[in-house]
Amino acid sequence: MAVITSSIGRKYAMALSAMFLLIFLVIHLFVNFISIFSEEGFNTASHFMGYNPAVQFVMQPILMFAVVFHFLMGFILEVRNNNARPVKYAMNNGSANSSWMSRNMLISGAVILAFLALHFYDFWYPEISYKYIQGNNPDELRYWEELHHKFHDIWRVALYVISFILLGLHLAHGFQSSFQSIGARHPKYTPFIKAFGNWYSVIIPLGFIIIAIYHFVTQ
Repeated sequence: MAVITSSIGRKYAMALSAMFLLIFLVIHLFVNFISIFSEEGFNTASHFMGYNPAVQFVMQPILMFAVVFHFLMGFILEVRNNNARPVKYAMNNGSANSSWMSRNMLISGAVILAFLALHFYDFWYPEISYKYIQGNNPDELRYWEELHHKFHDIWRVALYVISFILLGLHLAHGFQSSFQSIGARHPKYTPFIKAFGNWYSVIIPLGFIIIAIYHFVTQ
């Protein structure tokens, strides 16, 4: 634990948690995108993820820890950086030295965290209740219908779309920043990392937006 008591250690640990979440987003998008093309395929993939012990009892707790750790560490770093900054951005032209998103990662992160709470309420809690509290039939393939039904209301779709746009803005800065925090800086590789991060921050949120809109318009 001593490694995360220093500023560099905290940034390094936060970067590693960010990279784990970046990988999770790709997997999560891939599984959910199947719902557009195949109801049976989505049910099969979701059932495998939902009843695989390695996913449920190893990866899922790690994921929850990574989410909480990432946002908590981001809050700590932001507070410490603000306290250590002798001249606030209001006293100078902050936009000349950094983007709006880089100066407001805490705000976008807080909104995304609130969205995750809704997402857990919409999907994770009902799934846990269905399997472990109500004790229903584990062979029932209900996943596509449940996902489809969640996007019946336009307000929920709008909320998801706005949240994913903010996620894209958060990723646009956070992707490159996470690599920089672990020392991945090189004239040969940095432009590629930046370009890949820009594409990632567009494609991943856009994919989730397409899923939400698809299920709304096909009600």
